[in-house]
Amino acid sequence: MDHQITASTCCYCGVGCGVLIEHDGERILGVSGDPAHPANFGKLCSKGSTLHLTGDLAARALYPELRLGKSLARSRTDWDTALDHAASVFARTLAEHGPDSVAFYISGQLLTEDYYSFNKLARALVGTNNIDSNSRLCMSSAVVGYKRSLGADAPPCSYEDLESSDCVMIVGSNMAYAHPVLFRRLEEAKSRRPQMKVIVIDPRRTDTCDLADLHLAIQPGSDVALFHGILHLLLWEDWVDHDFIKAHTQGLPELENLVRDYTPQMVAQLCAISLEQLQQCAQWVGTSASFLSLWCMGLNQSTAGSAKNSALINLHLATGQIGRPGAGPFSLTGQPNAMGGRETGSLSNLLPGHRDAANAEHREEVATYWGVEQLPNSTGLTAIELFEQVRSGRIKALWIACTNPAQSLPDQTAVREALQACPFVVLQEAFRTTETAPFADLLLPAASWGEKDGTVTNSERRISHVRQAVVAPGEARPDWAITLDFARRLEKHLRPQQASLFAFDTAAQIFDEYKLLTQGRDLDLSGLSHALIDQIGPQQWPFPPGASQGTARLYGHGIFPTDNGRAQFIADPYCAAKEQRDARFPLTLITGRLRDQWHGMSRTGTAAQLFGHVSEAVLSLHPDELRRYRLQPGALISLESRRGAVILPVTPDENVRPGQAFLPMHWGDRFLKGGVNTLTQPAFDPLSKQPELKHSAVRIEPVELPWQLFALVEGDVQQHFERLRPLCEEFSYASLSLAGRERPALLIRAASASAPDRQLLHDIDQCLGLEAGAVLTYDDERRSIGKRVRIDNGRIIAIRLAGETLAQHWLQNLWLEGRATEQLRRWMLAPLSAPPGDGAAIGPGNKTLCNCRNVSHNAVCAGIGRGLDLQGLKQELGCGTQCGSCVPEIKRLLAATARPIAVIS
Repeated sequence: MDHQITASTCCYCGVGCGVLIEHDGERILGVSGDPAHPANFGKLCSKGSTLHLTGDLAARALYPELRLGKSLARSRTDWDTALDHAASVFARTLAEHGPDSVAFYISGQLLTEDYYSFNKLARALVGTNNIDSNSRLCMSSAVVGYKRSLGADAPPCSYEDLESSDCVMIVGSNMAYAHPVLFRRLEEAKSRRPQMKVIVIDPRRTDTCDLADLHLAIQPGSDVALFHGILHLLLWEDWVDHDFIKAHTQGLPELENLVRDYTPQMVAQLCAISLEQLQQCAQWVGTSASFLSLWCMGLNQSTAGSAKNSALINLHLATGQIGRPGAGPFSLTGQPNAMGGRETGSLSNLLPGHRDAANAEHREEVATYWGVEQLPNSTGLTAIELFEQVRSGRIKALWIACTNPAQSLPDQTAVREALQACPFVVLQEAFRTTETAPFADLLLPAASWGEKDGTVTNSERRISHVRQAVVAPGEARPDWAITLDFARRLEKHLRPQQASLFAFDTAAQIFDEYKLLTQGRDLDLSGLSHALIDQIGPQQWPFPPGASQGTARLYGHGIFPTDNGRAQFIADPYCAAKEQRDARFPLTLITGRLRDQWHGMSRTGTAAQLFGHVSEAVLSLHPDELRRYRLQPGALISLESRRGAVILPVTPDENVRPGQAFLPMHWGDRFLKGGVNTLTQPAFDPLSKQPELKHSAVRIEPVELPWQLFALVEGDVQQHFERLRPLCEEFSYASLSLAGRERPALLIRAASASAPDRQLLHDIDQCLGLEAGAVLTYDDERRSIGKRVRIDNGRIIAIRLAGETLAQHWLQNLWLEGRATEQLRRWMLAPLSAPPGDGAAIGPGNKTLCNCRNVSHNAVCAGIGRGLDLQGLKQELGCGTQCGSCVPEIKRLLAATARPIAVIS
């Protein structure tokens, strides 16, 4: 079949990049950026550009599976049996325990049409507000901030504001990793206009800071105090827009009374920055012709997330910096369609069209439109509350779609107890390998990226058409189709004589019903349709009937969607985070992102190429902390919070301040025994109910685990994962990852206090294919050391080191090079496992620096050693010429040592 190209949209972050999918009608063969899409103009990041390499069929859910008892394994079934059973269980549960005994937990990766289908199912048919999204974990504080301050949940800016702003403040976001395509636009804008000021506010120095004129490394959680301190200076220096304040806002006197006490000296001390830094920041904010703020999880994932959002928006209202080019408060959405979820009302407190579930008039409007008597008025459960109620037994049936709560929610011990205790768990999911999948009594295979049709809304309110390129594998179906099929079956139990509420045949029909619920609202997108988007391209709302193009910016006339048309200054005092470090837990754990991984790694974790830059979970500590604890780099420690502990290695990192520790958020129990969110806290913001995932009080304890294991096996990665991961439960420490590009392999690193049972090693060797064939073997039973290497056609294809692992990096490099040397055979017979010759110098440092062009760290260093500058490295090696995510790291290597930026003393 001839190759075809289908224009669609990326399924990762909220940038909403357009992609061109190359396929043959059956398989996706490649992906590239869509030059015509206004979000990215052809650019893609390292994740988006490798989309075609993800979604390993061996990791996919391909047919329905049903378990009829908690002690039994699931077995394959057909769709009719699966959905009839689900409808019967839900109907029985509703009859016995009422509508609030069931709940739906859905996802910002669903399409708008999927979201709307779930929302109508929960509220119009089941009669519960117990429907919440994993967007609660990332964007709900931004929703509260926008609604309280501006009157509606509507980011007022456009991406083009990045290019025209005179002062850009990035808060709580490693934009270089989380939204790389937008960061490239900002980089290019600053290179064209060097006078543009970039301020980064982040406790940790990240790649984003390399672009900054000023980096404020504030104490974690002190953002509200910082913003109040900036406003104090703006008012003191008269850097405010009195005309705008008088004409378009209210509430400033109350806020002035509050921020009067936030003196520069007090704020600088509380935030752990210099007075000069604070004053410089305020001056740039107050005197720049245009001021744009960008923020993400660092503000939102907090017990004070709503206060942080409003305190930042206060700065825009005080300076009149909103509604015009280069200006405004701009929340960068984390997931591809978190905005679509907010628009369709798919959080427990919302209804479609930016309506509130607590508002009787809003409920009546939606009920009338749907043709039902009423909508539920009881308060729905938000994510953390929902799983608490599952654990306590109030929720008897739970439907999870397109999300992985057994990895992503905080306090994982409690979450897994809840899932285990729930009488009936349905998981609607594309990947059967997620941490949540084992808890599912019913697994329903969903279509994934490139396999379904619908729409998404990105961070700048731009709606794009997600087009299907290929048929979903096996029996997988689009999420909206699964949801509606179940809903129609449940209707037969709950309203058997009435016309169906779910008479849709296509995603376009669902969109056409949903859009009319936005008519006349602040987000009016009722003038759009799938066909019109195909005709004129992605559009920003509002897009009312008769419009010819979308709305680039909101509030240009200073009129806000509040009762009196005025924006509201919010006077929330600074409150310290609920969990502070203390004598028992003396470190603050910060979580964040890796460059090449996405969320819980259900998709990116299937692509070996995306492990090249960072291959395992490692805790980053300032070198002073390592010295304080007398730890060597790579040493294993137990990292403990008040909720649990994980064991992992440490690494020195001067980008992390003393007293703090950094751990990437992505590593769930599948890849790191226990998983990162075993540590994080479920405390949440009182208004947004968004949990404090960013900061936890922790301590570290050195652990003695002298018996170590290293294993590598090439090919059939998911099958090996499935067989070997359960065996790793026997070890105190276990980390699994992938390696390679053309020849993917599974890597295992594990450790215990003593040698395990011989049977366990035998079982591992069997899984690795080391029990027969051309296997080089060495055993020293007295010292509990063993070595196994399998060679096929002159190439290493499997390795197992037991007891100690000094040669692991040398052997992994031999595997990568595709050769087995004579040195290897001599080493196998030696009593010690140290690598031969200069092999001892070969370590984990030779990571893949540029994933797009497969350029290693060592290759870049060698190029620098030959005198190449950045342009020379790009020309000779190709690094930095595609997505550009590696450029900040290359610049640091060129500089040899990190240099401080705009530290004013």
